[in-house]
Amino acid sequence: MLDQFIRASLAEDIQDGDHSSLACVPAEAQSGAALLIKESGILAGMEVAERICTLYDNTLEFSPLLQDGDKVQPGQIAFKLAGSARSILAIERLLLNCMQHMSGVATQTAAYVALINGTNCTLLDTRKTTPGMRFLDKYAVKIGGGANHRFGLYDMIMLKDNHIDYAGGLAPALERTQRYIREKRLNLKVEVEIRSMDELNELLQLPVTYDRIMLDNFTPTQLAEALKLIPVGIETEASGGITADTILAYAQTGVQFISVGALTHSVKALDMSLKAQL
Repeated sequence: MLDQFIRASLAEDIQDGDHSSLACVPAEAQSGAALLIKESGILAGMEVAERICTLYDNTLEFSPLLQDGDKVQPGQIAFKLAGSARSILAIERLLLNCMQHMSGVATQTAAYVALINGTNCTLLDTRKTTPGMRFLDKYAVKIGGGANHRFGLYDMIMLKDNHIDYAGGLAPALERTQRYIREKRLNLKVEVEIRSMDELNELLQLPVTYDRIMLDNFTPTQLAEALKLIPVGIETEASGGITADTILAYAQTGVQFISVGALTHSVKALDMSLKAQL
């Protein structure tokens, strides 16, 4: 997946040639570069950067000075490159795009994780990711100290509000789901999204099985009351509009998981630049 992403990204950027470099940089020119950190945060994407270099030009020398997960400060150097000047220029933007974005995700995740330290709650990401870069977004979340929710539509059954409404309600949605799992002989966890206490009470009375209940857009007070009704053994997750200002109150209710789309869908890239070293 990573190699496919890198090749597609380079093709998108270069197409029939990096004409700026081809026009003025001699083919035989050898040089160096350093990735300069310009903002405090959590570093992510080092392995991706090395793979970009290897795939584009395996004669480039990639020398890491830091590693994924390191806390970084302005002025630090993450890695150095040596080799073809044209090659360095061709991959510069892809290196920066990946490193800046992934480091931004890791930094934001680490900030949220710090807010709920001391609780037994696990911070999860969502599928609100950059198309084509989900695997990088989710890897960056793990580097930042969070955990991954399902990767896609294929590795977990999640019955959200629209599924339930389209199916005609909780009962038919879950009954059909159980039948589908049996017929297809699937080994998938089932999560059910609940929007109100009435829906929760209805769900708890159904003679069906599921693994996790997502309580969507509950206040911390409502969540605490709902958790009292849910039997031990069923996982619980809070979601919907949870921010840095409110996440601790949610975590202190005793809910097991909190999913936050903002970890990936509205992230500020960490400032860094690739500087030539002659």
